[in-house]
Amino acid sequence: MIIVSDSSVIMNLAVIKQLELLPDLFGEIIIPYAVFLEVVVEGADLPGAKELQAAQWASVKKCANNTLVATLLDEIDQGEAEAIVLALELGAELLLLDEKKGRSVANRFDLEHIGVLGILLRAKEKGLISEVRVHMDQLLSQARFFIHPDLYLQVLTLAGESITKE
Repeated sequence: MIIVSDSSVIMNLAVIKQLELLPDLFGEIIIPYAVFLEVVVEGADLPGAKELQAAQWASVKKCANNTLVATLLDEIDQGEAEAIVLALELGAELLLLDEKKGRSVANRFDLEHIGVLGILLRAKEKGLISEVRVHMDQLLSQARFFIHPDLYLQVLTLAGESITKE
């Protein structure tokens, strides 16, 4: 299975100390060069930098179609553009991507994608985590990750977890 990831999924999972979910769920993850630079070089002091640099499960690749990357920069950032182009070039089965604009562009290219909340749901389904709520709450408080209240409730429902805190 070919999986390509943007930086937000890596960084947010690292903040909540759940980055190992990526190799546990997907095996190898392909990281575009711009994403590697964003996480490891520009974000050297941020969660995920050291983990990604040392990760045996991540491989860094450059895009071939720089023209398409440049065209997409009118709508999205470099990392998202390279992730989408690399997913297209490699025929990826899944793109890990959180940002709304990036997802919209991925949809135009018929790329299957999920974000950090989808990863948490898969992890619970596979028995890698016991509940999604605690991780969503950590995303909200520690990563300052925005989750619309309706989406929060929808994810809890999909996870089979109580909507009210017990």
